[in-house]
Amino acid sequence: MANVQSLDPSASPLDYYGWELRRLREAHGLKQGQLGEIIFCTGSLVGQIETTKKIPTRDFSERVDAALGTGGTFSRLMGLVLRSQLPTWFQPYADMEARATYISTYQAQLVYGLLQTEEYARAVLATGMPDDLEGLLAARMERQRILERERPPLAWAILDEAVLHRPIGGQEVMRAQLLRLLDFATNRWMRIQVLPFAAGEHTSLDGSFNLLRFDDDPDIIYTEDLISGHMTASPDTIREASLRYAHLQAAALSVEDSAALIARVMEERYGDRLRPEEHAVA
Repeated sequence: MANVQSLDPSASPLDYYGWELRRLREAHGLKQGQLGEIIFCTGSLVGQIETTKKIPTRDFSERVDAALGTGGTFSRLMGLVLRSQLPTWFQPYADMEARATYISTYQAQLVYGLLQTEEYARAVLATGMPDDLEGLLAARMERQRILERERPPLAWAILDEAVLHRPIGGQEVMRAQLLRLLDFATNRWMRIQVLPFAAGEHTSLDGSFNLLRFDDDPDIIYTEDLISGHMTASPDTIREASLRYAHLQAAALSVEDSAALIARVMEERYGDRLRPEEHAVA
């Protein structure tokens, strides 16, 4: 008789997902391979997801919901499952970010997580040498779903010009990433400004920060260091951060000029044609 791994459904959202998948599959009298045939995957993948060795995808969940007639149970679980893959110290911020009605961020090094393409995010996350890169990547992409709501949060992102020039993931990845930023140029809920090198010294030389506002809760400031993140609702800190952000907005290029700069950098640094210094020397 096969050794069936026991699961504690209360251990985590992923454990609950696997436990519930096994319970409902067996209730329908299906073996893993039989369910796999129905939802167009291998029985091995079903088994790996049931035992939490693999993170389920939204497509997998939708197929399981249809096959087992769950009324969308597994699709609804996906948000919890993917959020649980975030670092423990980051999960409280992700929860607050998902509830915010207004997000303003200054990013000195990288494109803000909500605006990253999948390949750009993959390259960024890989630098931390995580044990489960795919799980972290799926969780980051899940965060971006808040921008797809009927009424997403109002968001304002100021990116240091250095963000445009730092070649994360290579030329093709950067070109796609800058093109994604340009896609937001006509988005009524998102505004992007670039803080140019010409601005010189500015009010956030100390680094990046996010300001979250809510309908019924106090504002929150979020910052990160090398190891973890920090949130505070201190009125004095909020006041200081808001003042600094206002100065950053004033020093940054307009939304229109920022889009023009992004487009220019995209073509000049990451265009299809070789740059002069890339031509082979005879």
